Amino acid sequence: MRFINKLLPFLLLSILLISCGGKESAIEQPLIAKGGKFYGGELKFSSPERINTLFPLASQDAYSQRITAQIFETLLKLDLETMQIKPGLAESYTVNQNATIFTLKIRKGVFFHNDACFNGVAREMSVKDVKFSLDFACSGLKENKFGPQLLNRIKGASAFREKTKLKLTNTGVPGIKILDEQTLQIELEESFVGFDKILTMIHLGIFPKEAYETYGEQIAYHPVGTGPFILEKMDQNGIILKRNINYWRKDEFGNQLPFLNKVVMSYVQDKKTELQAFNNKEIDMIFDIPGDQIEFLLGSLKDAQNGKNVKHQVESKSSYSIDYIGFNCSSPEFNDAKIRQAFNYAINRNVVTDEWMNGDGYPAHYGFVPSMGEFSNTNIRDISNDDEKARQLFKKSGFPNGKGFPEIDFYVNAIKGSITHKMCLGIADELKSVLGVQVNIKLCTLLEQERAISDGTAKMWRSGWVADYPDAESFLSLFYFDDRRQQADFINTFNFNNYEFNNKLLQACKEQDLKKRNLLYEACSQIIVNESPVIPIVNDDFMVMINKRVKNFKTNEMEHVDFSSIFIKDTY
Repeated sequence: MRFINKLLPFLLLSILLISCGGKESAIEQPLIAKGGKFYGGELKFSSPERINTLFPLASQDAYSQRITAQIFETLLKLDLETMQIKPGLAESYTVNQNATIFTLKIRKGVFFHNDACFNGVAREMSVKDVKFSLDFACSGLKENKFGPQLLNRIKGASAFREKTKLKLTNTGVPGIKILDEQTLQIELEESFVGFDKILTMIHLGIFPKEAYETYGEQIAYHPVGTGPFILEKMDQNGIILKRNINYWRKDEFGNQLPFLNKVVMSYVQDKKTELQAFNNKEIDMIFDIPGDQIEFLLGSLKDAQNGKNVKHQVESKSSYSIDYIGFNCSSPEFNDAKIRQAFNYAINRNVVTDEWMNGDGYPAHYGFVPSMGEFSNTNIRDISNDDEKARQLFKKSGFPNGKGFPEIDFYVNAIKGSITHKMCLGIADELKSVLGVQVNIKLCTLLEQERAISDGTAKMWRSGWVADYPDAESFLSLFYFDDRRQQADFINTFNFNNYEFNNKLLQACKEQDLKKRNLLYEACSQIIVNESPVIPIVNDDFMVMINKRVKNFKTNEMEHVDFSSIFIKDTY
């Protein structure tokens, strides 16, 4: 789209229908907004993984969360620059002295998307919707994959989960109370100073009761939220989101958000095809770009400036993430910590990253939890590569030179030839040469890997984790074991159970002194290193390649993306 007269910054070039409370009225909306921003256009990108759900409580991977975060909103949000908590659908909140009661003032004037569940008429969000969404998050319904995070935290959540495996009850969770038409109170069973950070997680996006009553199990394909974008289409080719013309937020200049007309996500088979699509201007951005391929496939930034390829820029930020090997600690192969430690000692992370990954990433030498905020991992004593110690441990476990140890299927959700695949080839090579262990890489989709882990088929797998919120507890909670939580398909997929770890993590959650809490987190991190239910392999940067026409895109350590503030400005 070409703008001819730049002297008319508020030239009215389009008419948009803006509705409030379901009553539509035509108002004039400038394509050129205040602050040199622009309305309109489509933002296009690709995903290597198929998205099977757009229901926030069932969204368990970065690919689906990248979309659900545009459709749903949470009570509290993270400032993606400062990583501090700020208001969301709750305009304010308070916490009592011992961090057991969180009281939230719910924002007025926020409307759900127009949807058939409301007979096509938008409805204002209320405090009842907030309670329903949080009750659902504590329920035993199969659509809820997040609930165990709240068990033994919100008062009465565990009992509620047991009662609601087939359907919700009318009373809801006792610890979630409506105080008045704008105020909700959440009471915890024990002190947890980080609970407000939990409320920023996209899993807890607010949705209306009518949506679940209308769509039931199909709610995964009929998302109804309050976010800046609405689902227009979802099929085997990808997902299309359209602008929510009733969205409540405005930017610093008073412009109603979002600016984009549409967000279009397509599926891609491999990174080379994705890079070529970018160079052909078929997509506008690439997430998780392989650093070793940028120059080869697209040329340098100087080439772009000389018109030899699409004008682009690369945004990069250190990520709160880790790539790791996970073990099923209850399996016969890996229920002995000495076996897991032997694997850990056998893998030379420097060789894997430098020789197999061509330097794409940083060897993880400080445990599973990255440094973030006030937490530093530099005091963690790593299990460094030591081939002789690895062999000795294996021999003591009854497997000299690997004799008698079974072949292991190594589940890797990656595309053949990708950086992740190369990383895992390097790991398999290290284990074979040092321990004599035959590791067979099984390339699979993310869904196939999740199923293999869930049913116990997978004994060893490659995975990654990005912080759900900027706190060490977001990583350490993966290893917390509680019989009640495990029965509820808790997130501890490793079946790791260590009394000292569990005790110290619970202490950390209650501790209000920041220095003391971080010391407890350090102790927990050290236990994970020593017991090796996982082997941290590589830390990475969050790198995104962006067409220069895309403006106001910002990277962050959490790898979150807010499409609501992005706008398109074509240059001529």
